[in-house]
Amino acid sequence: MKRPGAIELEFFRQLLISVPEEMGAVLRKTAFSANIKERRDYSCALYDAGGRTVAMGDHMPVHLGAMPMSVEHVLKRFRLRPGDVAMVNDPFSGGTHLPDITAVAGVFPKQKGEAAFYVASRAHHADVGGMSPGSMPLAREIFQEGLRIPPVLLVREGRIDGDLMRMILANVRTPEEREGDLLAQLMAMERGAVRVKEALGRYGLDRLNANVAALREYAGAMMRAGLKRLPVGRFEFEDSLDEGPRIRVAVTLKGGEAEVDFTGTDAQVDGPVNANLAITMSAVFYVFRCLLGEDVPANAGLMGPIRVAAPEGTLVNARMPAAMAAGNVETSQRITDVLLGALSQAAPERIPAASQGTMNNVSFGGNGFAWYETIAGGMGASAHADGQSAVHTHMTNSWNTPVEAFEHNYPVRVKRYSVRRGSGGAGRFRGGDGIVRELEFLAPAEVTILSDRRMKGPYGLSGGAQGAKGKNTLLRGKKAVRLEGKARFEVEEGDIVRIETPGGGGFGLVQ
Repeated sequence: MKRPGAIELEFFRQLLISVPEEMGAVLRKTAFSANIKERRDYSCALYDAGGRTVAMGDHMPVHLGAMPMSVEHVLKRFRLRPGDVAMVNDPFSGGTHLPDITAVAGVFPKQKGEAAFYVASRAHHADVGGMSPGSMPLAREIFQEGLRIPPVLLVREGRIDGDLMRMILANVRTPEEREGDLLAQLMAMERGAVRVKEALGRYGLDRLNANVAALREYAGAMMRAGLKRLPVGRFEFEDSLDEGPRIRVAVTLKGGEAEVDFTGTDAQVDGPVNANLAITMSAVFYVFRCLLGEDVPANAGLMGPIRVAAPEGTLVNARMPAAMAAGNVETSQRITDVLLGALSQAAPERIPAASQGTMNNVSFGGNGFAWYETIAGGMGASAHADGQSAVHTHMTNSWNTPVEAFEHNYPVRVKRYSVRRGSGGAGRFRGGDGIVRELEFLAPAEVTILSDRRMKGPYGLSGGAQGAKGKNTLLRGKKAVRLEGKARFEVEEGDIVRIETPGGGGFGLVQ
């Protein structure tokens, strides 16, 4: 078939992107939980017959770069038929951490028995069981974190497996909400399949595949061109989590290719900060995608010129039975920080100082309710501008939870929600400021906080100062109790939890 021209290529690029974007809209509008409806903690994407990424929605970076491994594991386990929907959350079978449940379904042209494409949706479920409400516990092994779901068929030839659904709902604290969110994911899959079938009917499989292949080649060529503009060399950087484990990376650039080597990273730990390979690959995908100034298609072609070495058994490629809850949300941010730190040596004018480097995860629950949220912070300054304040950065792209929705759904009052003035690092350009968020509990609850950058602030670059460290405090009457960055505790009616998030690092010396 004749190679698609530039106009046709751009047309099909936008057509393909519209599929996961519309899937996301359906998921958001039909979900039960505020976590999905309001915070938009979900992602959708489209894959080709080989499971390679074709297009993704403008959703969560930490999801999107990791989802191909979920699709890969599903396709190894099943030959999906029309009407089948598989799901998985097990970090050792293609998932990342247990609250993120991924659903995968095939799209079948009428004239073929094999899937021509696959659609997938991932949603963070506010509770999947485990030792703490919200399923983000201070666990030592995966078995404590909640219900592990290997690749299984939730829907077979259009019929939901009722026994499997009942088993899942029997192991969570909020079964009605979980069922509603799972059904919303199924609705998103159905809408995505309909839109792909419409495109197949209008343009044919051969033409669609030709454009998919051309877009993949184009993305790879753009990545190679971008890497060739960087100086040849080996660039190293390391940083650590509050608990001490270090992440080291060496990025070698040569001939339009990059080798990303995490050798020297500390071993996995008996705690929830371990990351699997899917999380690490997601961070690599995100950083190198951001490195390109052009608006390049986000598909599998981007990773063609990039090789990743992540030694098994380390913090960035943990083995069974490592706990994973914070690996997806906290360690992913630190992996991003070390990658950007290494690349700042190759492209100092293009790489910003460290952003807040944490998602400030707060989960809580009590009698019949469970909640999870992340809180924004400061963005790192760059060589050209101050960092933005009070925004989600890097691996998280979730939204703010509106106070009205929060207070309507849960026995909590938001006492304060403000910018943490002066928390951004000083420099020729200042880092963005973090946030102060105070939650007053109107009923007893169990609370878990998974946060980082409480021991050391986000780094500045080119002489810029660190951003302010984060701080967690429990206010009980006239007492103020300083909390660890990762903490589990009980609250009583009237207690207030204050979260002060880090500011971004500054850039350049003050003139």
